[in-house]
Amino acid sequence: MPENTQAQVLNSDVVIVGAGMVGVTLAAALADADIKVTLLEQREGDISGFSEFVKGAQAKGYDPRVSALTCASQQILTSVGAWKYMQDYRLSPYTEMDVWDGEGTGHIHFSARELHEPALGHIVENRVTLAGLYQVLLETPSVELITGVTVTELSPQSDQGRAVKLSDGRIIQADLVVAADGALSKTRQHAGLPMVEWDYGHHAIVTTVKTEQPHQATAWQRFTEDGPLALLPLSNEEGDYYCSIVWSTSPEHANELMALPDEAFCQQLGRAFENRLGDIEWCDQRSVFPLRQRHAQHYIQPGFAAIGDAAHTIHPLAGQGVNLGLLDAAQLAETLMDASRRGEPLGAQSVLRRFQRERRNDNIQMSLAMESFKRLFNTRQPLACLARNMGMNLLDKLSPVKNHIVMDAMGLSGRLPQLAQRNIQE
Repeated sequence: MPENTQAQVLNSDVVIVGAGMVGVTLAAALADADIKVTLLEQREGDISGFSEFVKGAQAKGYDPRVSALTCASQQILTSVGAWKYMQDYRLSPYTEMDVWDGEGTGHIHFSARELHEPALGHIVENRVTLAGLYQVLLETPSVELITGVTVTELSPQSDQGRAVKLSDGRIIQADLVVAADGALSKTRQHAGLPMVEWDYGHHAIVTTVKTEQPHQATAWQRFTEDGPLALLPLSNEEGDYYCSIVWSTSPEHANELMALPDEAFCQQLGRAFENRLGDIEWCDQRSVFPLRQRHAQHYIQPGFAAIGDAAHTIHPLAGQGVNLGLLDAAQLAETLMDASRRGEPLGAQSVLRRFQRERRNDNIQMSLAMESFKRLFNTRQPLACLARNMGMNLLDKLSPVKNHIVMDAMGLSGRLPQLAQRNIQE
């Protein structure tokens, strides 16, 4: 990075680029450590009024962007202090999950009762999660938030760490720069992290719908001929029943569905869902986006790390994307706090390798699982379809195996960062 004697130079221990759910979770997790954190956000604005904005927005309708937060994610958000604020808004726990093959007889059902748990997870509007996290930031003077800026340059690693140049001309010198700025991360591109990516051949339509019948606190998923269709339960409002949908289908079919008037779209959606909840009575504004698999070959460089969608994106059919990102944030925070206590440089390759070792294999396994599911349900070969349906029905009867799988997905078993472990709080 060329020297600029006129530029204002700031100093920080960790610079986090991106104040979305994953970036703010990392900042909040580091709040009580002896680590100076600077959080950068492209969007303009003061977050102090965000809670009131969310309350006003909730009165007008649901955020079409929702996340199926696992028990591990709930624990992370509890550990950093956000969940108690999120409870002031709308949270939609779901206790059942019903999955079936629309092209056959395969069916599998998951129940929180079988696990002796209050819920399998929560469907939460993204702005609700952000509101809770922003409230934590407002109470955390150790984190400096700078809005309305982008990173225009990222220096190579030096004895002073990394330098990031901002769009307003300022330069921040830091031990570690963390990319948490999403799937199309400019920071990752500045760092030159190589990616492996391919197109899923699916577009996802998302919106909120009102159903004739109650959703029964159940997350529903039907595998259609073109791709998975999920109806995710939202809180009921004054006797009306609402769900968030994610309809993954071919680009051609998605374009046809987006071109339909609302009433015709609702009819098509009802048929695709086999009218399990009666008629689809209303839909909100629809959005569509292409689905791509992305995975960084490495998450780290000296003085640099990528987390969340900046490091990996997967198919939304299991709703695991943001949960993987929150686990990344929790693990990186744990690794950095351990390094700080030991007096190790936060941007040292030896430190960051520990983070990568804990997260990359798990994320790759989840990516491969999603790719395998997609291919399994895309095939039209008769023997493969028969085996798929027999396998689903067999697994549904094997409760110990089925429950072990769902406990892993919920974050109730396996190796987890300390912030995600329930016994930290209990």
